Amino acid sequence: MEDQLIGNVESLSHARSGSGLPSFVTLLKVHRELLVSRIRNTQCLIDNLLKNEYFSNEDAEIAAQYPTHADKVRKILDLAQSKGEEVSEYCIYVLQQVADAYYDLHPWLEEIGFRPTEVISKKPVENTDPVSRYHQKLRDELGRDTKFISSYAQKEDMLLEETYSSNVMELIDHNNEKLGSVNGLEDLLDDNVGLINGDGETVYVFGDAGIGKSMLLQKMQNLWAKGEFNVGAKFFFRFRCRMFSCFKQDEAICLKDLLFKYNCFPDQDPEEVFHFILKFPHTVLFTFDGFDEIHSDFDLNSVPENCSPNESIHPLVLLVGLLSGKLLKGSRKILTARTGTEVHKNIVRKKVYLRGFSSSNLKKYTKMFFRDEGCRTLVLNQLEANPNMSSLCTVPLFCWIIFKCYDHFYSAFDSHELPDCNVTLTDIFLLMTEVHLNRTQKTNLLKKNNRSQVETFRSKKETLFALSKIAHMGMEKSLFVFEQDEITTSLCEQDLHLGFLRPVPRYGDCGDQFSYEFLHLTLQSFFTALFLVTDEKVGSKELLKFFAECSTPNTAQRTCFPVRCLNTYTPTGQDPFRNNEHFHFTNLFLCGLLSKARQKLLRHLVSPALIKKKRKVLLAYFFESMKSHLKSLTRARLKEYKQVQVMPNFVWMLRCIYETQSEKVGKVVAKGMRANYIKLTYCNAYSADCSAISFVMHHFQKRLALDLDNNNINDYGIKQLLPCFSRLAVLRVSVNQITDQGIRVLYDELSKYKIVSYLGLYNNQITDIGAKYVARLIEECPSLIYVKIGANKITAEGGKSLAYAIQKSKTMYEIGMWGNQIGDEGAKAFAEALKNHPSLTNVSLAFNGITKEGGKSVAEAMKYNNTVNIFWLTKNELDDEVAEAFAEMLKVNKKLGHLWLIQNQITAKGAKCLTDALQDNTTIKEVCLNGNLISQEEAKAFENEKRIICF
Repeated sequence: MEDQLIGNVESLSHARSGSGLPSFVTLLKVHRELLVSRIRNTQCLIDNLLKNEYFSNEDAEIAAQYPTHADKVRKILDLAQSKGEEVSEYCIYVLQQVADAYYDLHPWLEEIGFRPTEVISKKPVENTDPVSRYHQKLRDELGRDTKFISSYAQKEDMLLEETYSSNVMELIDHNNEKLGSVNGLEDLLDDNVGLINGDGETVYVFGDAGIGKSMLLQKMQNLWAKGEFNVGAKFFFRFRCRMFSCFKQDEAICLKDLLFKYNCFPDQDPEEVFHFILKFPHTVLFTFDGFDEIHSDFDLNSVPENCSPNESIHPLVLLVGLLSGKLLKGSRKILTARTGTEVHKNIVRKKVYLRGFSSSNLKKYTKMFFRDEGCRTLVLNQLEANPNMSSLCTVPLFCWIIFKCYDHFYSAFDSHELPDCNVTLTDIFLLMTEVHLNRTQKTNLLKKNNRSQVETFRSKKETLFALSKIAHMGMEKSLFVFEQDEITTSLCEQDLHLGFLRPVPRYGDCGDQFSYEFLHLTLQSFFTALFLVTDEKVGSKELLKFFAECSTPNTAQRTCFPVRCLNTYTPTGQDPFRNNEHFHFTNLFLCGLLSKARQKLLRHLVSPALIKKKRKVLLAYFFESMKSHLKSLTRARLKEYKQVQVMPNFVWMLRCIYETQSEKVGKVVAKGMRANYIKLTYCNAYSADCSAISFVMHHFQKRLALDLDNNNINDYGIKQLLPCFSRLAVLRVSVNQITDQGIRVLYDELSKYKIVSYLGLYNNQITDIGAKYVARLIEECPSLIYVKIGANKITAEGGKSLAYAIQKSKTMYEIGMWGNQIGDEGAKAFAEALKNHPSLTNVSLAFNGITKEGGKSVAEAMKYNNTVNIFWLTKNELDDEVAEAFAEMLKVNKKLGHLWLIQNQITAKGAKCLTDALQDNTTIKEVCLNGNLISQEEAKAFENEKRIICF
C-alpha cells in the first residue's frame, strides 16, 4: 500500500507540473482505495459539505442510504469529484482539519503535501467527530462535577477555587527517600522529575487519612476540565476505588462499559470513540482514588493474567489490568491510598508522599477560609498560642473541621475561642458532631443558640445510636458504601440532612437508586467507636475486636497487588486489598470516648456503670498489651544508651494513649520501655503525634535520646516536644520539614538546660537565620558536640556564623554541612575554625560550591590542625591547584586519617602530587578521588599506592 501510495504521488506530481495547477479531483480518484479504507467517519464530512452548501440535502440523503460504510465513502467521493475542484479540495481540507476523526490519514496528507488554497482555508470546518465531541463532553461533565466541594452539610457546597489549598508533596523512591518536591500538579506526570521506574505506568500518591488525596485529584480534574492541566490527556476517566467493592462476585463487564457507564457515555458512535482510545492509549489519563478502600472476597488468582479489552470480566480484574499496563498499555494512571498500603514496585512509575499543610500553607488556608480580617487574626493568634491545635491543623481534614466548628460557634455565640488546653482528635470530632446536630435546631432571629453539648447530644440520642449502628455494621466488614434500604430503615429524611452521610451513585445491577457513605472514613470510625461505647450488648471481646485486627501480623503493610504477573501471591479467601487504618482510627476514638473527661457527656447517653466497666476493660487491655509489645521491640546497647527501635504501629499506640489522657498509662509505658534512646525513625509520625510522644516521654526521669528522623513533624511538632526538652540529650529530627521557626524554638528550649550533646537537623528547610540560632546554641552549650545540619538552605552568611561558633567551642567533635551552599567565603571561615581546634574530629563540607580559593584556604588551615580524622570535601569544584595544596598539607599533618575529594575536578596531575605526598605520611589511611577527571588508564600510574583510590 505504501509503495503504491508513493508511486501515485509521483505520477500525480508529474500531472500537476504539466498543468501548472494541483488537481484535487485527480487526488481523490488516484487514492480512492486508500481513502475508502481509512475514512472511518462519514458524518463529519457530510455535515461540513452541507454547511458550506457544497452538498444539497438530497446529496446527503443519497450518501447516507448506502448500507455499508465503504459504499458511503465511495458515494461521497463520487459526488465531490462530480462537483469539481473546489469541492474536492474542501473534502481534503476537512480531512486535514478534523485530525481526531481522520488520524489514519495523517501520513497520506503529509505525503501529498496538501496545502489549501486561500479560498478554501477561509471556509469554516466544524468538528462533529464523535471523539472530539466526547472529549468536550468529558470536560463539561468533569467541570460541573468538580466545581464544588461537598461539605459535611449537603446543602452547603463550597467552590473548589475558594477552598482548595495546596499542601506539601514530596517525590520519593522505593525506599521512601526524598527525591524532590512537587512544585506543580504537572510534575506528577513529568518524567523529568521523580521517575523511579520507567516501565511502570502508575503514579502512586499516598498519605494519611484526611491529608487531602481526594481533594488533590479533584483539583487536577477541575484544571483539566478548564484546559489548565496541560499533560497531553485527551480523555480523563476518574474512579473511586470503593465502587469496586459494590460489584457482586459473578458480575462481569467489559472495559468499554467500565469507562463509559461510570464516567459519561458518548452521544455518538461509542464504538468509534472506544476504537480511538484503544489505538491511542497515551491520550488517556485515569485517577483511582482510595485503593485501600476496596474490600472484596473475589479471588484474583482464579482469573487469567491477561484479558481482552472487549472481554466481559469482573471489574476488579479490569482495574488490576489497567494499573499493571495489561490493558491500555501506555495510558497514565494516578492511584491514591492511605499510608501503609504497599503497591507492587513493578507498576509504580513515581511515588508521591502527601505531608499535609506546612505553616505557610496553613496561613494561606486560614486566609482563604476566614474572609473577615478580624476573625482571621483572632484564629491565627489562637493557633500560634496553641501548638497542639496547630499540629492537628496540619492535616487538611482536621483543619477544616476545626475551622468549621469555630466559624459555627463564632456566628452562634457572638464569640468563641479555640480550646487553650490539650485537644485530642476525639474532642474535635465531638465538637463537629455537636455543630451538625445543631443544624436542625430552630433559632430566633434575635436569640442566639445557647444549647450545651450535653443537651445537644441528649436531644439527638436516637439519631446518634442509629448512625453508630450503621457505621459499626460496615466497619466489621470493611465496607464504606451502604445500600439505600440499610440507611432509610434506620434514619429519617431529616437525619440525612444533618450531613454525616452523603448519597453516591450505585454500581452494578442496582438501578437508579443511590447508595450512601459517611463523609469521610474517619467519621465512620468515630461512629463505630461510639457504638462500641454506647451499645449495651457489646462485651469485652467485641469492645477490643479492632485492637486484635490491628495486631494481626499479616495485616501490616500488605502488598495490594495480588496478581501472578507481578509475583505476588495471596491465599484464596483473604482480602488482597486490606488496610487496617480505619481500625486504628476506631481504636483511637474508642480510647478518647472512654477517657475520664468524656464520662460527663456519655453518662447522658448510657449508664455510668456501663461506661465505667468498659473503661476498666480497655485500661486492663492497655496495660497487658503494652507490656507484651514493649518486650518484643528490637533493642541495642550503645556506648551511653540503651536503644529501643519502635515500629509505625507503636505510633498508633501512643496516639491511643494520648486520647485516654491517662497519666497512669503514660507512666507504665515509659517505665516498660526500659531504654533511654527511643528510635522512632520512618514511623510516619506527624506534628500532632509529638503531643502523644511528649505525653509518654515526659515521664522519663533521666536524660533521654529521641530519634525522629524521616517523619513529618515540622515546626508545630517541635513545639509539641516542649515537655521533653529538659531531658533531651540527643535529638535527631532530620528530614522533617523544619524551618527557622522550629530552630528558634529549639534554641530557646535547649539553651535553658544545656544538656544536649547531639543535634540532627539534616535535610530540613533551614536558612541562614536558623543557622545563626544553631551557632548560638553551639556557643552557649559546651555539651553540644555533634551537629548535623546538611542539605538545608545555608549560604556563606550562615556558614560563617556556624564556623565562628565552632571556633569558640572547645568541645565540638563533629560538624556535618553536606549539601548547603556556603561557597568560598564560608569555607574560609571554616578554615579559621580548623586552625588549632582542640577537639574537632569529623568535618563535612561536601557539596557546598567550594572552588579553588576556598579549597586552598582549607588545605592551608589543616597544616595547623591536630584533631581532624575524617574530612569530606566531596562534590565541590576543587582542581589540581587545590590538590597540590592538600599534598603540601599532608607533608605536615600527621593526624588526618581520611580525606575524601570525590567528584571534583582533579586530574592525574593533582593525583600525582597527592601520591608523592604520601611517601612522607604513614598516618593517612585513604585519599578518595573517585569521580574526578582521571581515566582508568591514568589511574594505573597510582596502583602501587593503595591509599589513593581513583575507582
